[in-house]
Amino acid sequence: MARREVRLAYTMLAPTFLIVLAIVLWPLLANFWISIKPVQLGDLRPATLVVNERLRGDLTAPGDAATIEFRLRNSSRDDPIRNATVTDTLPAGLVVTGSDDRCTLTGQTLACDLGEVEGGFRDRIRIEVEATQQYFDAGEVVKDTKAVTTGTAENVLTSFEFSLENFQRVFESPEFWHVLRVSFYYTIFGTVGALVLGLFGAQLLNTVFPGRGILRGLFLFPYVAPVIAVAFTWVVLLDPFSGTLNSILQQMGMISGPINFFGQRSVELSLFGLTINFPVALTTVIIFEAWRYFPLAFLFILARMQSISTDMYEAAEIDGATPLQQFWYISLPQLVGILAVLFLLRFIWTFNKFDDIFLLTGGAAGTRTLTVDVYEQAFALSNLGAGAAVAVIVFVVLLLFSILFFKFSPKDEG
Repeated sequence: MARREVRLAYTMLAPTFLIVLAIVLWPLLANFWISIKPVQLGDLRPATLVVNERLRGDLTAPGDAATIEFRLRNSSRDDPIRNATVTDTLPAGLVVTGSDDRCTLTGQTLACDLGEVEGGFRDRIRIEVEATQQYFDAGEVVKDTKAVTTGTAENVLTSFEFSLENFQRVFESPEFWHVLRVSFYYTIFGTVGALVLGLFGAQLLNTVFPGRGILRGLFLFPYVAPVIAVAFTWVVLLDPFSGTLNSILQQMGMISGPINFFGQRSVELSLFGLTINFPVALTTVIIFEAWRYFPLAFLFILARMQSISTDMYEAAEIDGATPLQQFWYISLPQLVGILAVLFLLRFIWTFNKFDDIFLLTGGAAGTRTLTVDVYEQAFALSNLGAGAAVAVIVFVVLLLFSILFFKFSPKDEG
């Protein structure tokens, strides 16, 4: 009976496994496959033979002569096409008076065998024709028929040509290590900032007071609002010329000139006799990240806080514990588990975040992360293989982080 139940359980879970395989694993395996291939964006389509048919001359009366010209080219500059052919059906009433040696005529069907054409191939096939009265009686012209090309070409995506050139190019790039550091800086501080704000908000709204429900709803606004709307709002508010924040800071005398929060890479600050380069744009993006995603942490932490028994707090008050001591010795130990889970989730999501940075800065001013680099490699530089290689690196980094996190992360009793 136990074995039958196991088989039944696996049978019922089989559709779920197949859906997960199709949605998650298949794109992941495809990304690994592309990362070890020299694939450019233009290589997504295999080489094809392109033909443009034109009529040179006027056919206005029986006996007029003209030339049907087929302009041929290989769509790829590198890949050859084997067994390339061109076929076309000539209008009735056209008599072929001169033909290319590579072409044969069967009835009104013209077939040209080109064999193998190399990458960058360009050529012309000219067919001399003469019009008869039947051509004008039929009312069919040369443009009414369309030439058809055939041929076989290797697709780099389906071939068994592999290379580590993409990874070599990524690791040898001097920008990669800087982008990797920026990614960790952005992810760690953005994650910690979201958790701290969520913890602070949950602590504020854990007590009962009038209007608490409305305030909880307002706290969720950054998370539920469309990212394009909030990103545009931040860009307008922090604009160096017409932004509200710059205007307020200048009127208060805190700054002498406008600050380009999303366009200024860094500013020199002197602290305790030391001069440091403070990353302005990156810090602003991190603040946006923490502000936008703290409601998720707020919800989880608040739910966990409300499950803690109030008897412990009452006993602590009787013993004379201050609110800070109650938080440190009662609340925080109970929240360690949920904080660990939230840190893992937010770290993975933030490390994979693309739209926020792309909408705010486009990856400029020192805010380029690995996900932005994937986009620029694959689409801006048309190097799809290099972009896939960077995506594989992102996957490996997150996998290693998750393994280490599960091994050493703290867990509460629940």
